[in-house]
Amino acid sequence: MKCSAITGDIFGNHDCKGHKECHDRLVSILTRLPDNLKIYEPIPATFEDLQRVHVPGYLTWLEKQCVKHVDFCLLDNYIYTGGYLENNQIVQGFLDPNTYINPCSYEVATYAAGSAIDAVDRSIDGECCFALVRPPGHHAETDRAMGFCLMNNAAVAAAHALINVDRVAIIDWDTHHGNGTQNIFYDSNNVLYCSVHQNDTFPHTGFIGETGRHEGEGFTINAPLKQNSGIADYVSVFSEIFMPALQKFRPDLVIISAGQDMLSDDPLESMNLVPTDLSILTAMVRDAAEQSLTFVLEGGYGPSHPEAIRIIFDTLEKTSPAKMPDSKPDETTLETVRLLKKLHRL
Repeated sequence: MKCSAITGDIFGNHDCKGHKECHDRLVSILTRLPDNLKIYEPIPATFEDLQRVHVPGYLTWLEKQCVKHVDFCLLDNYIYTGGYLENNQIVQGFLDPNTYINPCSYEVATYAAGSAIDAVDRSIDGECCFALVRPPGHHAETDRAMGFCLMNNAAVAAAHALINVDRVAIIDWDTHHGNGTQNIFYDSNNVLYCSVHQNDTFPHTGFIGETGRHEGEGFTINAPLKQNSGIADYVSVFSEIFMPALQKFRPDLVIISAGQDMLSDDPLESMNLVPTDLSILTAMVRDAAEQSLTFVLEGGYGPSHPEAIRIIFDTLEKTSPAKMPDSKPDETTLETVRLLKKLHRL
């Protein structure tokens, strides 16, 4: 499978040293990419692209918050006429206790969303593409930033794709439930949203009973797992729930909200996967899908994160089937799978 990535220096202009979601996490990923990987420059989303998902008033408000009370900014030779330096540090603020902004953040977020769109277009054309972008997006609601996220990159890309295709599936394997993505498409039968995530953690959504609304009833599938779940638990959810749901839905496009914070060395949560386990999940989706995949970077903050990204690319370039784990899923996972099978008639 032909693979590529989209990334660039622009993402370094949204940064907060010492924050878990800082630019260093992307820099570390870039050091482990395959040598022959085609890398494209990021492109910004238009206001029209963004308002398919986000309330126009929210976008206007967010931009104003990012440039509020500032005049001029110079950061690593990047000039932005909307911020300023204070003690050689870019001035920044927080929209909530977790989500920071600076004078460059709105522009950077448009490049993250636009690059996700470009990745979708390339995947539709037959090239599996990974948007290595930040800030992440799956917590961003139509009218609210949260959880490090300003704009919902995967949702913006999916809404763009639906101009030309009929059905889009989004598989979100980030340890945190993608509340924003779910809510954006909660009434839609054109988007199948599947999320596997740690139970009882931020943002405290994604319960089994959240299945969609109105025409979207049944097109949201949530598989919450208890902390310290391992690859056997994930494989049980993928093989018994997500892959059958994909085959039933028959999407024209599959987007992976790829947050690798389920790794055992991630500092934010308590799952128990290792980088090679991402090969199994990637191969399962690769083999179940009938087209090239789009990956959009979400979370992932531990030292083994770059290796996991490299393994995803290595797996996409191979045809060998997923190697199933020898371990067994926890009984709580098996019960979750049983409930989901009954609820979604799989």
